[in-house]
Amino acid sequence: MSIQLLEITMAEAAELLMAPVIVIICALVVYALFMFGRFSSQYLLRKKARLAYTKQIAAADVNNASAQPGYPIHNYFVANPNASEDELEVVALKELENLRVVTRIAPMLGLIATMIPMGPALQALADGNIQGISENLIIAFAAVIWGLVISSITFWPASVKKRWCANELINIRKLKGQ
Repeated sequence: MSIQLLEITMAEAAELLMAPVIVIICALVVYALFMFGRFSSQYLLRKKARLAYTKQIAAADVNNASAQPGYPIHNYFVANPNASEDELEVVALKELENLRVVTRIAPMLGLIATMIPMGPALQALADGNIQGISENLIIAFAAVIWGLVISSITFWPASVKKRWCANELINIRKLKGQ
């Protein structure tokens, strides 16, 4: 008897998670589109400032380094020339953190939102309620699709920004003369 009570409690608690998970997925769609726009903007800034940035690195003169739009690690170094390599790596990780978290968590949330309506869908199947099955499956599959879309939108910018940060760290070492 107590196992049935535990199962029912867990099922009801899981159903309570559905609304917050759907809200978070919707918020992450907006966030992913916003971050893709910011990534595109940063790409254009980097492209515009590439020549000046490359000249600074080629000169390898830490005293004449200046901030360049679209190069956040480099700009942090210019503002904090005595920053340690560890500190610069933390700045780089911070630059990437949100995109990486969203890229990884969105499919998980989609899976959670897929599994929650499966219980009611299976119950509807047992009851012979075809409409109940379809209503629950529509929600289930839409949620996982949106989770994957979010992850797809954020994966590429996260990967490219990781490379950008790594290049900036290498170039800072060149500026320092290491």
